Amino acid sequence: MKPRMITLVILTLFFLIVDYYVFQAVLTVSQNWSTPWKYLFRYGFWVPTLISIVVLLGWFVGDPYKWSATVKTWVITYLFAIYFSKLFAVIVLFAEDMSRGVRQVIAYFTKYSDAPVSGAETITRSEFLSKTALAAAAIPFGTMVYGIISGAHDYRVRRETVRLPNLPKAFDGLKIAQLSDIHSGSFFNKTAVKGGVEMALAEKPDVIFFTGDLVNNEASEVKDYIDVFNKLKAPMGIYSVTGNHDYGDYHRWPNLKVKQQNFRDLIEAHRLLGFNLLMNENHFLELGGEKIAVIGIENWGGRGFAKYGKLDEAYRGTEEAATKLLLSHDPSHWDAQVIRGYNDIDLTFSGHTHGFQFGVEIGNFKWSPSQYAYEQWAGLYQKGSQYLYVNRGFGYLGYPGRIGMPPEITILELKRA
Repeated sequence: MKPRMITLVILTLFFLIVDYYVFQAVLTVSQNWSTPWKYLFRYGFWVPTLISIVVLLGWFVGDPYKWSATVKTWVITYLFAIYFSKLFAVIVLFAEDMSRGVRQVIAYFTKYSDAPVSGAETITRSEFLSKTALAAAAIPFGTMVYGIISGAHDYRVRRETVRLPNLPKAFDGLKIAQLSDIHSGSFFNKTAVKGGVEMALAEKPDVIFFTGDLVNNEASEVKDYIDVFNKLKAPMGIYSVTGNHDYGDYHRWPNLKVKQQNFRDLIEAHRLLGFNLLMNENHFLELGGEKIAVIGIENWGGRGFAKYGKLDEAYRGTEEAATKLLLSHDPSHWDAQVIRGYNDIDLTFSGHTHGFQFGVEIGNFKWSPSQYAYEQWAGLYQKGSQYLYVNRGFGYLGYPGRIGMPPEITILELKRA
């Protein structure tokens, strides 16, 4: 049997086992319901299972590479949301089964019985735990649905002030807007995206930085959003860099020539948007006869991500600049190269992590699974006299939503120390 078919069989059996186990709770909860509702609930429970198996057949028997990125995203999200949620029910039910087994062993050897006294309970233990199990599944499922409907486009403006001792006087109070990780191929609500762009414009930034991942894989994904993001304007311009997804490295191309053309199209998209794309190069911002340097590199990723960036090339020519600002998509680059060999780069702007699109932030407390993969994963960081700001991302990837980690528009003001 081919590996793809083995995977199909394993996943199908997994889905069926999970569903059959959870179905026992469905049977228990609905046992006293009226006939039409009882059967509607019981038979309806298996509808998502049937859909899941049909989807799996289409995925493994057919060619998922022919599916659009949007279709693949929603398929994966559907399967994950359904079965990740059901696993919570399985945990509750399994814990009860283990507990029941222990009680039966004890009863066998001690003649003890924990059976309820007649009339003492209005709900049986089995029914209570079955309801608890179904609630345990409903909560994460509902949360994920809410994260899609509300969280995906719940744009937030986050403000920071960074004080730099070498900042030229003319740039004191410079307002920078940062966007990152647009991932235009994932969007499903163009009106909401327009609202996010309008929020950024309302801040009236002096300059705008975009720190990579304009698309998921293909340059064509941004086509329908050119007329949205080209509305971004700033007196001192918009500067951008590439992220790991912009190169098409995660897509199966017919040949290398097509992939290279896709990247050229991606570069052209930046031009159409009015973004000044910095490909291992720099640009000077001038104000009142004074200058600061904006350095931009191609993606330089840690943790196995591609390293196209060449900081030495991008840095060259900026040695005498009083203040240097670096745009580098992956925050891992800061520890790996920037603070090790370029201690006069005052402030680095990154993105990439998305804050894993899931987390908790209350006051000064913040937590996300992202922190186990990245030392710097969201917000402002400082080591010595150097700073790093990691944007939580404007868009989303994979799961088309956000839970507790809303999309971000950063407004960062530079002040003289």
